[in-house]
Amino acid sequence: MIFVTNETIKEKTAVALGIFDGVHLGHRLILDTAKTFSEKGMKFAVFTFKTASVEIKHGKPYEYLYTENQKNHILENLGAEYICSPDISAIKNMSGEQFAKEILAEKMNAGAVVCGENFRFGKDASCGAEDIVAFGKKYGFEVIVCKTLEKNGEKISSGKIKDYLKNGELSKANELLGERYFILGEVVTGNRLGRTISFPTINQLFEEKQVVPKKGAYASSTEIYEKEYCAITNIGVKPTVESNIKPLAETHIIDFGSDIYGKTIKTEFIEFLREEKKFPSLEHLKEQILSDLNTAKKFYLSK
Repeated sequence: MIFVTNETIKEKTAVALGIFDGVHLGHRLILDTAKTFSEKGMKFAVFTFKTASVEIKHGKPYEYLYTENQKNHILENLGAEYICSPDISAIKNMSGEQFAKEILAEKMNAGAVVCGENFRFGKDASCGAEDIVAFGKKYGFEVIVCKTLEKNGEKISSGKIKDYLKNGELSKANELLGERYFILGEVVTGNRLGRTISFPTINQLFEEKQVVPKKGAYASSTEIYEKEYCAITNIGVKPTVESNIKPLAETHIIDFGSDIYGKTIKTEFIEFLREEKKFPSLEHLKEQILSDLNTAKKFYLSK
């Protein structure tokens, strides 16, 4: 996958447009539609924005499902050949026509553009899907507008997925995402207390504006060196042993004991097990972890 910065793409492309927060099933419809233009000799390209640069969406402070690295990881797996992901401040003052001409027609060399029916662009989000169709006719690219996708009678949206995650409704979130919710981040040093109770863990942090799922224990799986391991992950602030720390994901990987500090690791979430709570002692915490491990193994083997 080639990251486009200041250069112009020489090959004709089919461009998927969107923030693609979470890259859920609705987003994948847009992406898959753009990819079909490879049959016409066009390269599959994505135009999006640096995730953390988006501050306001639908008039509210923006919090995102996936980090830039997570989003790019998914886009690469979906076959994107080019991705242009500028800071939103770099183009927010462009008119809709400027964006269509300078970004899509010239920079991206678009032969086709695919977006959702609610896509907005141009200064103050003044233009919509019908405008991009008109600009496409003027500047020589075909436009496909995808209807909002529904599942089980409800519209698929990042907002709905965020609500499910915050409520611990992981199965519902995963269904709309089209795959397991995951974190992808560097393993950072913790207090190593888990080792003292025979349950060493890896710690991964959430970014400042990233959605944090419901605090508690989850059945999970962790991919290390292309091998998958059963695991349990606790999201929270470790109330039994810490105070005044930011939420993090703390994962015990079953049957794995190597040092992976500083490595970027992917952890997928299978099922919510229980809410986070403070235990009266480390011994009580250890007993609960043993119970969680047995439950997590059952979910891991059944999924």
